[in-house]
Amino acid sequence: MNQEQKIERMKELIELLNRAGRAYYQESREIMSNFEYDRLYDELAGLEEETGTVFGNSPTQNVGYEAVSALVKERHEKPMLSLNKTKSVEELKEWLGSEQGLLSWKMDGLTIVLTYEGGELKKAVTRGNGEIGEVITANARTFVNVPMTIPYEGQLVIRGEAVIRYSDFLKINEEIEDADARYKNPRNLCSGSVRQLNSQITAQRNVRFFAFSLVMADDIDFENSREKQFLWLQSQGFDTVEYRRVTADTLEEAVAGFAGQVEKNDVPSDGLVLLFDDIAYGQSLGRTAKFPKDSIAFKWADEIQETTLSYIEWSASRTGLINPVAVFEPVELEGTTVTRASVHNLSIMEALELGEGDRITVYKANMIIPQIADNLTRSGVKEIPQICPVCGGKTEIRQMNDVKSLYCTNPDCQAKKLKSFALFASRDALNIAGLSEATLEKFIGRGFIHEYADIFHLDAHESEIVEMEGFGKKSFDKLREAAKQSSHTTLPRMIYGLGVAGIGLANAKMLCRHFKYDFQAMRTAQKEELTAIDGIGEVLADAWIRFFQSEENNRVTDRLLAELTFPPASEEAEEEGSGLSGLTFVITGSVEHFKNRKELQELIEEKGGKVTGSVTAKTSYLINNDSASSSSKNKKARELNIPIITEEEFIEMMG
Repeated sequence: MNQEQKIERMKELIELLNRAGRAYYQESREIMSNFEYDRLYDELAGLEEETGTVFGNSPTQNVGYEAVSALVKERHEKPMLSLNKTKSVEELKEWLGSEQGLLSWKMDGLTIVLTYEGGELKKAVTRGNGEIGEVITANARTFVNVPMTIPYEGQLVIRGEAVIRYSDFLKINEEIEDADARYKNPRNLCSGSVRQLNSQITAQRNVRFFAFSLVMADDIDFENSREKQFLWLQSQGFDTVEYRRVTADTLEEAVAGFAGQVEKNDVPSDGLVLLFDDIAYGQSLGRTAKFPKDSIAFKWADEIQETTLSYIEWSASRTGLINPVAVFEPVELEGTTVTRASVHNLSIMEALELGEGDRITVYKANMIIPQIADNLTRSGVKEIPQICPVCGGKTEIRQMNDVKSLYCTNPDCQAKKLKSFALFASRDALNIAGLSEATLEKFIGRGFIHEYADIFHLDAHESEIVEMEGFGKKSFDKLREAAKQSSHTTLPRMIYGLGVAGIGLANAKMLCRHFKYDFQAMRTAQKEELTAIDGIGEVLADAWIRFFQSEENNRVTDRLLAELTFPPASEEAEEEGSGLSGLTFVITGSVEHFKNRKELQELIEEKGGKVTGSVTAKTSYLINNDSASSSSKNKKARELNIPIITEEEFIEMMG
């Protein structure tokens, strides 16, 4: 390329990289892989060096993005710069030279500056764009491990990373029923949590802070050592980044040690940081416009393997989105065999010009997630499915902002019925351990599950399932055993699992008791007989009748019944109806002998009783450990002469 062509290419790269940066940092989405971003960034940096031209909006010059929330902004006293980076251990050795250094995790969260005065936390500010950050003091006070007061009473300014551990991230996502509403990764969750306008929300997210730089602490002699700063911060109550003291001779071994911890490390990281232990020496080196010279980032040198793309598999989700997944000949990456990598969307697939039979290179992003690095032959995208792989419905391409994706247009697609399958596998229904909503979404999207009975025939897909991310032979065997155990169930659980509108487990038990566990009589019952059952009104009766008027629903139910075994009707009736049949309870206040009110409710319903939310003339007992309180339910119970009993009195009643 001549000079003019290089300049034009630089402009293209700047526009593309800035767009990718905005998408990632401000909109929590990805339009290219980290590998591709780094490759283009390095290309741009190289062109800038060759041409001697650097544009003001180049990502090599900008160290962040302007904050977009309504939080108060504040300028940092000292600019917060990015770190120069390398993927070469040899370059790290050369950079360190004869000096001693500290090698630590480069944590993947949100950088925060904390200021203490008089021994108290006075201010917390995000990194922002490096010059101006957002004040999040109230939120920082809720971080799990940030001390509110410290022994040191002078002015202390420290920098560190706010992170959410993988274990906490998984717990938070598990509590979100809607799979589409779950967070994509710990970094995005942390960023949103730290920058909340309501600190109560931050407090629920288990955010942690790890100090990595002491900016100011007057009148403390650190003997010119960064390590002494870390040790002093620990004595003040701060958690600091995990680090190892290194020389050029021990550096390679230390890097390998960190690499071995990556998969087990609970704190998200995207590399390592090396800094000089000698404070004065590091400061004497100065800085560039973007990078300090006393520290450098090390990004894992991705192990890249070449292989052949076998085919593109299309995986549908509950939103109708159909994701392309590259399936390729097996390769060994970071000690494991890899055969698949998500391509995310059509835009990325087209950018890579992926076609069957292409020679591709693959790697694991941050040594964990399989990704395609490049397509060496680029035969081009030839066939985009015109029908959904799950339901056979028509597909269409939709473009949102600058991303093209494929969608199924069939509103009745099984993949869109994830909630119904999740209900079927839930604790109160078939209670299939290990069959989470996330797992169901994968299985349905791959076409393994079309209806309830398919759950009991996953053996047919064992070879594919054990190769899926997050699965293996042990996981599959556990799931198979859980499905086998769940096939021995009760009729009320099965009925509840069918998902008839409004029919909960309690109503299912009432139906079974009324019809003496004769399911055929139940599903052919007329409205008059249904509404005669306590708790079944016209709305529920209509929903029940509509469900079983559907030939398809009856076929699905019959195929499911062939997979299940129930206790004899007499045994079920005896088990369900012992003790509390015909009694209606209301539960209020806190409980002491049960984990929660839900557990108490389940016990009552198992014993044939009914639990409602409000006190009426039909209520048999109000359960409230504070029987003397003046709550509205207690008042209503007294007005209607309904007994108010404690948990202990209820337990005595049960014998």
